[in-house]
Amino acid sequence: METVFSKEIQAGLDAARTASLKKASRLRIEADGVVHPVLRMWKTGFAIAIEDAPKLRGLVDIFDGAKHQFQCLIVATEEAVPGEMHYEFKRATAVADRAALDFEVPEGAPAGLITGGD
Repeated sequence: METVFSKEIQAGLDAARTASLKKASRLRIEADGVVHPVLRMWKTGFAIAIEDAPKLRGLVDIFDGAKHQFQCLIVATEEAVPGEMHYEFKRATAVADRAALDFEVPEGAPAGLITGGD
């Protein structure tokens, strides 16, 4: 059995669902210095409210609270759910707290060198 609501009621339900997703999510993206809350995120992309950023494209940073998680290259795909714009990752690079090593660290190697005093 399928329930059909009037357009006004359906619009109100969609607005309430979007508002609750915005409140519940700690994820946010930053694009060109502007911050947008992320409603949902999955392995290949994410969704934000369409009124926040209808057609983002290019390089964005994804944060979980204050922690920088990913630097991504994105492209807008579709408005799959009313009020949500879906974006796909063309590239998603995890942010590291230090530079990548260009050599292999042997297992059991000392963390530092202590020299004898004079």
